Amino acid sequence: MAKITLDKLAHSYYPHPKSDADFALKELDYEWDDGGAYALLGPSGCGKTTLLNIISGLLVPSKGNIIFDNTDVTHLQPEERNIAQVFQFPVIYDTMTVRQNLEFPLANRGVEKTEIDKRVSEMLSVLDLENMAGRKARGLTADEKQKISLGRGLVRYDVNAILFDEPLTVIDPHMKWQLRTKLKDLHRQLGHTMIYVTHDQTEALTFADKVVVMYEGEVVQIGTPEELFNEPAHTFVGYFIGSPGMNILSSQVQGNVARVGSHEIKLEHHYKSISGLTELGIRPEFVELHSDKKGMPLKVQAVEDIGRFKIVRGLLEYQEINAVLPEGKPVPADPRVIFDTSQINIYEDSHLVRKGGR
Repeated sequence: MAKITLDKLAHSYYPHPKSDADFALKELDYEWDDGGAYALLGPSGCGKTTLLNIISGLLVPSKGNIIFDNTDVTHLQPEERNIAQVFQFPVIYDTMTVRQNLEFPLANRGVEKTEIDKRVSEMLSVLDLENMAGRKARGLTADEKQKISLGRGLVRYDVNAILFDEPLTVIDPHMKWQLRTKLKDLHRQLGHTMIYVTHDQTEALTFADKVVVMYEGEVVQIGTPEELFNEPAHTFVGYFIGSPGMNILSSQVQGNVARVGSHEIKLEHHYKSISGLTELGIRPEFVELHSDKKGMPLKVQAVEDIGRFKIVRGLLEYQEINAVLPEGKPVPADPRVIFDTSQINIYEDSHLVRKGGR
């Protein structure tokens, strides 16, 4: 296991990058704790796999260094970094049995036979593969093959880190939940440094202690699931995390008053002068609908019944806004909107303005 330090790391696929726009991964300084569970979360093309490949050694960064504990591994080959990597699609040997696939990475490193038997038996039990240990891998389903691939990464105790590149893509939804839970349990048991790449917020938030949210090659926030939900540091994080995502409304803010269209909202905190593009963020869970005359009038566009709750989609003057209603609560005939002001975030040029300041 290792602490992983990203020291002024950046990467461009162009030989002579001239501006930030030429970088697939913009400059990043961060330290991943030894034994931590991290997720790299963001849409396709945001730089997640580029960063993972730099950590694994498949890519040499254009700028900066990557350090495992106190060793600079920037120019070391993948096999010299002592990592395990689990890919999007199963990487196994079809002609070997399930047991032989799990034994192979240990035998390849000269681990004692008794130790191999012990570790492989444990992994077969953990992944519920005991009843097919003697079967050839070629006849197994995609789910089963990916479980073997996960096991090949997890069976090694000596790794600096285990890297997962969207490993549950081929897994059916029910099995995804089981494997996510299993990975979390294994992290607690083994204490490996684990880095998990995904575009699925549910996977990221249920697996990781800290989530690294990426957007257009930039890390826009690193935080716990609670921090990402309650105080998104960037409007993209607010929009991307949550279902539905945070409402982002154009506004004007002076002191402790926000103006959205023709409506004024009293804020719980005072904000200094904001000169850039100003936006107000409020999650749909904290948008209340009332039938009396207090609040701001909402023009309902659609109502989606999800089963556990309803999503009310509407217009607040000219701006789109979503509200969440508990199941069984009717939508008022002429709804008016009230915000839970303790849950409002203010943004300047897409970045969070900390309460009471810039």
